[in-house]
Amino acid sequence: GGMIVPALIYWVLQWGQSGQRGWAVPMATDIAFAVGVLALLGKRVPPALRVLLLALAVIDDLGAILVIALFYSAGVNPLGFAVAGAGLLTILLLQRLGVRAKAVYLIPGIVTWAGTYVAGIHPTIAGVVIGLLTPVRAWLGSEGFVAQLEDLLARRTENGPLSGEELRNGLHEIEVARREAISPLDALVEGLHPWVAFVIMPAFALANAGVPIEGIHLEGATGQVALGVLVGLVVGKCVGVFSACQLTRALGLTALPKGLGTRHLLVLGMVAGIGFTMALFVAQLAFASPALLGAAKLGVLAASGIAGVLSVLLGRFLLPATELPGAARTAHEAEGSTDM
Repeated sequence: GGMIVPALIYWVLQWGQSGQRGWAVPMATDIAFAVGVLALLGKRVPPALRVLLLALAVIDDLGAILVIALFYSAGVNPLGFAVAGAGLLTILLLQRLGVRAKAVYLIPGIVTWAGTYVAGIHPTIAGVVIGLLTPVRAWLGSEGFVAQLEDLLARRTENGPLSGEELRNGLHEIEVARREAISPLDALVEGLHPWVAFVIMPAFALANAGVPIEGIHLEGATGQVALGVLVGLVVGKCVGVFSACQLTRALGLTALPKGLGTRHLLVLGMVAGIGFTMALFVAQLAFASPALLGAAKLGVLAASGIAGVLSVLLGRFLLPATELPGAARTAHEAEGSTDM
């Protein structure tokens, strides 16, 4: 579990909060494959469907993390809760004091992670909570950054060429303005992205996706596990996503972006079956037997491949090859354009 925690912290940091902490979209390994499958359908897939897929990925992975916390955590230790609470309070206090140095938050973050682990709750939850506490609003923003530069240029124009000390001070001001022009969340995402993309996620995939085919006999319990996982991802995901979307629409709780309809939801549900990242992680927690774990991993990988192929076939059969009138042309339009 230790390997995936940094990835999940990064994942949640991209996720953020609404209001003062905003929302952003993650890109886990399996979702990258899902987006790639949609790309194979070309113009049949409007930008709104990609936005809907990424929003679904957030909810789906969060649900998986909650399942891990509720069903794969052994016992509860009050001392761990106290330690985790102290770490979170320290983070909030540092934010209230206006501490801008990101490295300072590393220590209370580790304390929170350790407290969650000691408490008996799966430590991935620490990543979720810390991510939700990360501010999404910049201190200066784009307007403040421009104002700082204009002020520096105005002083240079009024006083003539800058002296060496004035130039150093000006460069320092520009550096501070550059750093504070974007939010802490965006800065952390930018800084962690290379580590997650090229180190953490590949290491996670190599550590969790290995399936020794020669040691798996799909008979009895192992065959049932592999088949159950495969059907759950290919059929269960499709039915579940489609039914949930239709139910919330019928209740008036949600609305689809303009240009999307029932056919798009069917394709979305099938694409959702490409969900191996958290499925592999949960399988490793659920099955202690190497034979059952291998069968579950084989079912996950087979389901992802089947779901990918069926998604392309279903998309070519159901989705129109031309752009629908009134549909959002960009992701930004899709996020603010619904039928409500």
